[in-house]
Amino acid sequence: MLQQLATELKIRGFTPATITAYTTHNRRFLDFIQKQPEQITEQDIKLYLAHLMADKKQKATSVNLTLSALRFLYDTMLKKKLFLDIKPPKIEKKLPTVLTKDEMKKLLAAVTNPKHKLLIEFLYSSGLRVSECMHLKVNDLDFAEKMGRVISGKGKKDRHIILSQNLIEHLQLYLDKRKYPSDYVFTGHQGKPMSVRMAQRIVNEAAQEAQLKKRVFCHALRSSFATHLLEAGTDIRIIQVILGHSSISTTEHYVGVSTEQLKKVKSPFDTL
Repeated sequence: MLQQLATELKIRGFTPATITAYTTHNRRFLDFIQKQPEQITEQDIKLYLAHLMADKKQKATSVNLTLSALRFLYDTMLKKKLFLDIKPPKIEKKLPTVLTKDEMKKLLAAVTNPKHKLLIEFLYSSGLRVSECMHLKVNDLDFAEKMGRVISGKGKKDRHIILSQNLIEHLQLYLDKRKYPSDYVFTGHQGKPMSVRMAQRIVNEAAQEAQLKKRVFCHALRSSFATHLLEAGTDIRIIQVILGHSSISTTEHYVGVSTEQLKKVKSPFDTL
């Protein structure tokens, strides 16, 4: 059955990472319940969710991923309709980490490796997701138009991104000087794309070197990009398009962390 699940996911165009996650979560569930897929009931699923939340202390995001994996097998594939009365746990909504412009300057100043510095510049100046940046190809960039293309980003969607003039200058120098040619902008071994884990490590080590007190990771650069655009007066619908958000409500999260926007609000106490 798990092999059939993997086959169905491949046919529907799911990513290799999602296929691995869905099959893994379903295998763990069956190992816990000790039943065949055809014998699974709604109560079995609730019992497993309770185990994950109460015994394993898993967060809502992890539990919801498990729910999605189980729902695909038992409702989508086997048509058992076991999830009609199963509600996913609410995900805790936290404000995204955003660096100030001064913190961004400190972060960049702390990096001595040109390739690593360019990576941080690219993530911040374009608002790319780290996985998108790692798979970006040189041919996806149009320096003359100061634009780039993300091919099959999140949700299998293509979109345009902006390229900073400063970034273009640094990027052209980097591409002209690198020893080994590659289709990809950021490479690891043998011209293959740099791994997401390596990119996260580069950003984390740069933040430590800069002695920033905030927890800095790749997505924080994307959040900073969006927030700084918002503070500069860019229309939120334009930011939505650049970031590739399906819903404007996702982009609106950055309104809540824009301190410059909040500073413009006058307290009613000052008008008494």
